[in-house]
Formats: sequence, structure tokens, C-alpha cells
Amino acid sequence: MRVDSHIHFWRFDPREYPWMSADMQALKRDRLPEDVRPLLDQARIDSCIAVQARMSEPETDFLLDLAIRYPWIAGVIGWVDLCDERLARRLERWASQKKLIGFRHVLQGDPNAGALVSSAAFERGVALIQSRKMIYELLVSADQFPAITPFSRKSDQHWLVLDHLGKPDVRHRQIDSWRRDLAAIAALPHVVCKLSGLVTEANDAAGKFDADHLRDYLDVALEMFGPRRLMFGSDWPVCLLVSEYAEVADIIERWSSRLSAADREWIWGKTAAQVYGLAARGNHG
Repeated sequence: MRVDSHIHFWRFDPREYPWMSADMQALKRDRLPEDVRPLLDQARIDSCIAVQARMSEPETDFLLDLAIRYPWIAGVIGWVDLCDERLARRLERWASQKKLIGFRHVLQGDPNAGALVSSAAFERGVALIQSRKMIYELLVSADQFPAITPFSRKSDQHWLVLDHLGKPDVRHRQIDSWRRDLAAIAALPHVVCKLSGLVTEANDAAGKFDADHLRDYLDVALEMFGPRRLMFGSDWPVCLLVSEYAEVADIIERWSSRLSAADREWIWGKTAAQVYGLAARGNHG
């Protein structure tokens, strides 16, 4: 089974997606399952994980509705207010939704992220979803690692998933500081890492990126996490700001070609199947 662990879907409304800036015109249209399925087929991807792009409960409902209609959407990472003292009650309305496998809160760009994740309310919320064997996904930038690492160390009752390798500053080639700070999170055995989002961190003013330099970051991730804690993610359609889906997949395909068949299987699907509790089925190995 081959899995894309990071895809977004939306019906575009500028009021709902204020994070889409003026230079993100490529994103400002509906992006739905029928748009990406041919791309998944070309890359021999069997299934995907749909990840929230709005911080609202209707976003969770929207993605779950898509997952019901399209069986190859194997799981949903939604949003809920993890600090809500009524969180347990709020989760009950999704109790029958087996494809709801976790939640994410956008910490990237939030100057108060450190205070939030260290708050008793947030820690209680994450502890509650972990007690129900649900995932919490970390969307942070590399400069937030010092604040996020203590939280990650405490939240060890289930998997944590680090999105986009922690968003290193590839554009300015800040690999040494990222590697230093990543090491503390990578040392935690319950943290897994998505090989996703690198192209949009690497593009220069002309919208270009150095694929050879990207491989340096992938090498560090492999060294620190090992193949059993890495998984492919395209970050479609955000990747379209810089690159087509096929090119994003090809970067990981070429980079991983030097690994053993067993290690490639983990990166391309087995890690996602283990972490997200997916059935081990598919047509593409």
C-alpha cells in the first residue's frame, strides 16, 4: 500500500481561507478529490490522509463527508478546540466516524504557540485525544522547536506527527540550526515525521528550488528518524505554488531509490498504516 499522508481539500471562499495571500492565486479555487485522484494514480498512490486547512469544526465535518464519499481518503486529521473544557462532549458527536484519526492546530506563525502548548488546558486536550488513540499533528516552523519540544516530550501516550519536517528555512539554507533543534524531537520515539512541504519552503523569489539541496534535508530526516518513522506526503494542493504533484513525488522517489525495498515500503506506506491505523491493502505494493 502506498499512502500520501498529507493532502488538503477545500471549496474556496476567501473569507474561510484568510491565510491564502495575494501571491497564492494557484490555490484560490476549489480543490476536491476528483482533482487529485488522477495524480495519485500516476504516482501509484492507493490512499491519502486529508488534513485540515481551516481551524473550525465545520472543516472536520467537511473532510469526513468527503472521506465517506471517497473510500480512498483513508483518514482525516480535523480540528477541534483542544482547550475547550467540554472537549470530551464535543468529541462524542464524531464517535461513529472511524475515519477521524486525529487533530491539528496551526501553531506555525503563532507568537503565542509556546504559551499555548504549555498551558494546562492544551495539555489536557492532547492527553484526552491520545487516550482515545487519536493523533495530534504538529504544524510548526523550525524556530518554534525549543518551545514545542517539552510539550512533545510530555505528550507521549500516542503518536505525534511532525508535519513538513518542522518547516526548515530551506530557502536561506539554515540546515545547521534546524538539524540541531530537530535532534531533540527526533529522539522521542513516539514522534514520526512527514517528508512533505519542502518545495514550498525552498522556492526563491523566482519560484524555483534546488532539488539537490532538498536531499540534504531528507538525508538528515532519515538519519534522525529512520525509515520506520518517516512517511511521504505531497502537501497538495499547496505544493502547486512551486511544483506539480508528479515532481514532488519524484523527488522522494529518486531520493529513496538508494534504500532497500523494505525501507522504501515504510516511507511510502507502512509508517502511515501503522501510525494512522490503516488497513494494509492497496494495488501498488
